Amino acid sequence: MKEFDVAIIGGGINGCGIARDAAGRGLSVLLVEQGDLASGTSSYSSKLIHGGIRYLENYDFSLVRESLRERERLLKNAPHLVRPMRFVIPHVASMRPAWMMKIGIRLYDVLAGRSVLPRSRVLDLAGDPAGAPLRLTSGIGFEYSDCITDDARLVIANAIDARERGADIRPRTRLVSARRIGKRWQLEIEAGGSRETLFARALVNATGPWAANVIDTLIGGAAPVKLRLVKGSHVVYPRLYPDDRAYVLQSDDRRIVFVVPFGDQYTLIGTTDVEISGDPGKASASAEEIQYLCRLAGQFFKTKIEPSRVVWTFAGVRPLIDSEGSASRATREYQIVSDGGDDSAPLLSLIGGKLTAFRSMSEDVVNRLGRWFAMRPAWTANEPLPGGDLGARGIEGLLSDIKIRHSYLPDPMLRRIAAAYGSRAMNMLGDARKLDDLGPRLAGDLHAREIEYLRKYEWAVAPDDVLFRRTKLGVGAGTAEIEAVKAAFAG
Repeated sequence: MKEFDVAIIGGGINGCGIARDAAGRGLSVLLVEQGDLASGTSSYSSKLIHGGIRYLENYDFSLVRESLRERERLLKNAPHLVRPMRFVIPHVASMRPAWMMKIGIRLYDVLAGRSVLPRSRVLDLAGDPAGAPLRLTSGIGFEYSDCITDDARLVIANAIDARERGADIRPRTRLVSARRIGKRWQLEIEAGGSRETLFARALVNATGPWAANVIDTLIGGAAPVKLRLVKGSHVVYPRLYPDDRAYVLQSDDRRIVFVVPFGDQYTLIGTTDVEISGDPGKASASAEEIQYLCRLAGQFFKTKIEPSRVVWTFAGVRPLIDSEGSASRATREYQIVSDGGDDSAPLLSLIGGKLTAFRSMSEDVVNRLGRWFAMRPAWTANEPLPGGDLGARGIEGLLSDIKIRHSYLPDPMLRRIAAAYGSRAMNMLGDARKLDDLGPRLAGDLHAREIEYLRKYEWAVAPDDVLFRRTKLGVGAGTAEIEAVKAAFAG
């Protein structure tokens, strides 16, 4: 029977981040995920890599500072997946006074330290292009820097690196049971109707909103940290404006909503904060949430925004450490809960946290394993993710290199492939010399060769794995295109 140093439950951003870190320190690693990688919360985020400017109101200065530090590291280590973006907050005097907003954006700059991103500034929306799509004809706005990402591809990049460092990554594999036998965990897992028994010296619970259920199942009793499950719903709408900036809208209920360019044709609007109970896997955007997001955006933008024109909705469930107050003000801090000691196999559970800080949280978890394992020092802070080794020329240099070797690629397809695969785009394109060499076009600019690559190297086994996670080409795809991708997987 196989034995691993560490078995990780959960194939989201935290599980894959922990697997990557641990494998890179010389530990033997198994990761099991009952669905596809990033099939839960990690593909249903607001796609932001940010410090969390709204958390300043909660005085979460340490959380914001740490997140901004991680933002800089991701910009350096995954420049293909993490892209700078300017965010504009139209001033609404009845919400927050201008002096407070000015202090907030300046403080954000201070907490960011020596950032590579431009500093904040105050805008005259009557004269700046950022004011053009807005209903406001005068007034001021506040502009600051943060980043956006492809959340699911960030997960995949971590999983690829973990695998290349020796980790055994098994999506669509369910943990049936786990029980301690002395200083080892005996694990029974199931995939494709077959069961297998394995052993691990330590177990890590990185199941996000399912973390409390896993603790209850594995060790019995209630989780030592109470979770609040908060649903964040989003809508994708036809592109609202040509500007490449994002907007931060203030609602009269004190929440804020982001309006972010999403690909070339769409705009992402979100998120809500709705406390839920029950199975997180069944969360979806309700009609009320869709109406709320459209109504709020419609209050700010000149374009009439109608729920009937929404092209896609999704909802992710954030596992937050329980605290007093509204869901929108619940802390995004995290805790690592440990069970077991020197005489029994340990279980570490990662509770809470946010996408931006996944790397430092993963490092913290693996550091805790140092009580039981001798391993190499922490290493991920300055190591590029797969595809992120772009050098000083960055993404523009990569685009130029791909264009030289694959001049037949349309510019939108060239940009998409470069952003998705980084320096490994050449691996996916292979020896193709014309578009026909990539095989039939199936959906958008997705060709058969890319599906073959995703199946072989990125664990894709079903149409949605490609259409809505490894790419977002399912958004707006026609029925014939969806059927063509299904046929490619059926063949």
